[in-house]
Amino acid sequence: MVNFVAFALQRYSPRTEQDLVTQLLMWIVLGLVAGFIASKIINRRGEGIILDILLGVLGAFIGGWLFRIFGSTGVTGLNLWSLMVAVVGAVVFLIVYHGIRRVV
Repeated sequence: MVNFVAFALQRYSPRTEQDLVTQLLMWIVLGLVAGFIASKIINRRGEGIILDILLGVLGAFIGGWLFRIFGSTGVTGLNLWSLMVAVVGAVVFLIVYHGIRRVV
């Protein structure tokens, strides 16, 4: 698990405290938008603002990991490509989550 997080964050090494805050806000904004879009795609309603943010940030990690496995670029910043990567990751996570929840 530690290797996965280190691999996902290797591009994002903040130089100053302001860079760290800026990157944190970037991940929250990206996560909110991506989580909301993925929630609308999968179950036609949002999960709530906190869950949408968490879902989107987790989706960005999963999407970045999946895209790198298949030889493409993962999350690169606050742009449309990163949003698409995060949405794909969040959709994959939601599909797996709902599949496991139905079985259990």
